[in-house]
Amino acid sequence: MEKLDRLDFKILSYLQDHGRVTNVGLADAIGLSASPCLSRLKRLEDAGYIRYYGARVALEKLGDYLTVFTEVTLADHRIADFDRFLSRAREICEIVECHHVSGGYDYFLKVVARSVVHYQQIFESLLESDAGIEKYFSYIVLDSPIMRDVYPIDSLFRHRQE
Repeated sequence: MEKLDRLDFKILSYLQDHGRVTNVGLADAIGLSASPCLSRLKRLEDAGYIRYYGARVALEKLGDYLTVFTEVTLADHRIADFDRFLSRAREICEIVECHHVSGGYDYFLKVVARSVVHYQQIFESLLESDAGIEKYFSYIVLDSPIMRDVYPIDSLFRHRQE
């Protein structure tokens, strides 16, 4: 892993909330001149620290939808079983997050759907695809009082900043 310094961390942290900032604006915000700032930014992009630039869409403004967290337990636990499940899950665009976890189940999914009926159709198609699911439990989100779109980079990695 490439060694990052304090300015690299400042760039990454600032870009999370200001993805459309110009290079000059970014340079001003972190206290660099434009040319060295652009060089650092390109280096961070090339090294894969910045995955993409995009927009955070407010789904609630578009219409009604449902978020469901789902615990999935696979019937078998060979590498091929995990690969088969992930292959099937990747084909379903409504599965917006998939986490392989420790504990009483194998995967924790975040699914968005139009309705409960739509969610059930999504999961029935996954079950019918021979994804290797033994059981699953669904948790419909009623409210999300805390949702953060940015990571606390400074808090998490302060010890790595030079």
